[in-house]
Amino acid sequence: MTLFEAKEYDPAPARKRRNLIISIVVAVILIGALTWHFRYWPEEHVVDKFFTALEHKDYEGAYGVWLHDPDWKQHPDRHKEYDFHGFYLDWGPGGQWGLINSHKVYTTVGGGTGVTVVMIINGRSEAANVWVEKKDKTMSFPPREFQPQ
Repeated sequence: MTLFEAKEYDPAPARKRRNLIISIVVAVILIGALTWHFRYWPEEHVVDKFFTALEHKDYEGAYGVWLHDPDWKQHPDRHKEYDFHGFYLDWGPGGQWGLINSHKVYTTVGGGTGVTVVMIINGRSEAANVWVEKKDKTMSFPPREFQPQ
C-alpha cells in the first residue's frame, strides 16, 4: 500500500471521543453543583420536620424530633438538661415565636460538627436559628445567631 492508496480520514471516531469527554466533564460539573447545593439537605429536612410538628401543635412529636428520640417518654431521665417542660416554654404557644403557622428555610450555615439552619417563622423579619448536629441529627440552640440581611 502506498501513500496514495491510504484510507480516507474518518472524523467519526474523533468526534465520538470529543463528545464523550465533553459529556463526562458536564456530568461531573453538574453532579458537583448538585452535591454542593444539597449538602445540608438532611439537616434542613430534620428542621422542617420539627417546625411542621410545631405547626400541627404536636409538641411532644416536635420534642422527639429535637432530641432525635421518638421514644423519649420511655426514658425521660436521659433528657434532664432540657426537659419537655422547658421545651414547651420555649417553643409552645407562650414561647418567643408564639403559635407557629408557617415556616421557611432562609439559609443554612455549616461549621464544625453541625449546621445552623436559619428559619423565617410566620413571615417575621427576625429569624429563628436552630443547630443540628451532623452525626446524630439532634437539635439545640446555635452557638452563634444569624439574621437575614
